[in-house]
Amino acid sequence: MSKRIVVTGIGASSPLGGTAPESWANLLAGVSGARTLEYDWVAEYELPVTFAAEVAVRPEQVLARPVAKRLDPSSQLAMVAAMEAWEDAGSPEVEPERLGVDFATGIGGVWTLLDAWDTLREKGPRRVLPMTVPMLMPNAAAGNLSLHFNARAYARTVASACASSTESLVNAIEHLRDGLADVVIAGGTESAIHPITVAAFSSMQALSRRNESPETASRPGAIDRDGFVMGEGAAALILEREDHARARGAKIYAYVAGGGVTADSYHITANDPEGQGAARAVRMALESADASPDEVTHVNAHLTSTPVGDPNEYTALQAVFGDRIREVPVSGTKASTGHLLGGTGALEAVFSVLALRDRLAPPTINMTEQDPAVPFRLSVEPQQLGAGDQLAISNSFGFGGHNAVVAFRSA
Repeated sequence: MSKRIVVTGIGASSPLGGTAPESWANLLAGVSGARTLEYDWVAEYELPVTFAAEVAVRPEQVLARPVAKRLDPSSQLAMVAAMEAWEDAGSPEVEPERLGVDFATGIGGVWTLLDAWDTLREKGPRRVLPMTVPMLMPNAAAGNLSLHFNARAYARTVASACASSTESLVNAIEHLRDGLADVVIAGGTESAIHPITVAAFSSMQALSRRNESPETASRPGAIDRDGFVMGEGAAALILEREDHARARGAKIYAYVAGGGVTADSYHITANDPEGQGAARAVRMALESADASPDEVTHVNAHLTSTPVGDPNEYTALQAVFGDRIREVPVSGTKASTGHLLGGTGALEAVFSVLALRDRLAPPTINMTEQDPAVPFRLSVEPQQLGAGDQLAISNSFGFGGHNAVVAFRSA
């Protein structure tokens, strides 16, 4: 049994497009998914931030109405992304007991929960929908994907804030290597652009307040960055043992080389300014990939556009790569997509896989003047990765001190 793992299918519903190819094309074109929120509740609650990066295509436009009605928006987006990835992988024939689901979220069904609370207050308990709990629970996406694809090996959920879906990918690597499945549907989802989350993140001073220019608000690595942009969406990757994929003649996007997960144990929201936990996660991912730091040719950085977080990530990567980190093409794709919270790692993993396929590191838009404290090799245009073997890492860090890193090799 081969322990090598490959990516055979990808899917995404993001602020840049309703599919993975659309999202990738718009990312390379320098498009921003951020825009003003056109909802009455923005003015009703006098929210200090009036924009976000909503998905380009609403999931109810894709899913059959009976399916959409029984799912929270976060699970709807997961279903859309996973269906695309499954079809892209050629709808592999696999025994149900050998098909697993590793699918994450940071917050889960917040819209279902708070809509039900409004119903209870305004109309009483009898009007609360009986499907409320199955829709709001964080494992709803994984459970519904298991039902839809008849996956019986397992259906697991990680909830580690903004590191969630990258951690799910690392779990999927381990589950495939341990022989728990032949094929895994892995990824993450989030749909939490809600008055309470916008207000809460604003209260923390975490969000950009460039209400007059949403498209340029997310500025990873720029000296005038002032916070992240809320985003939503989902992404899914079909991961397989290499021998299983080759036996059925599947196309292979990339190898899933390794992953690492650590914890800072430093602060509930702030990451360690010395980057020790993040650096350990990178080293673990490279060790798992049987690779050295010198082999890395591309980094999809976490870079959220916060004043504190971006320099801390540079400190962590410099600890691993030394001054060579200034030479490696680095992308801060949240400049285009906003921050999808628990779904962001999966989307950035899709971008990393496509970067290896096309030999192009995607651009980091909205760069005004680069902060000397974040001297990554960022570019407002796509960067060529060159010929030969390529190794990319994708970083995700989350509230609670969670660090997760996944490594991919070119196919």
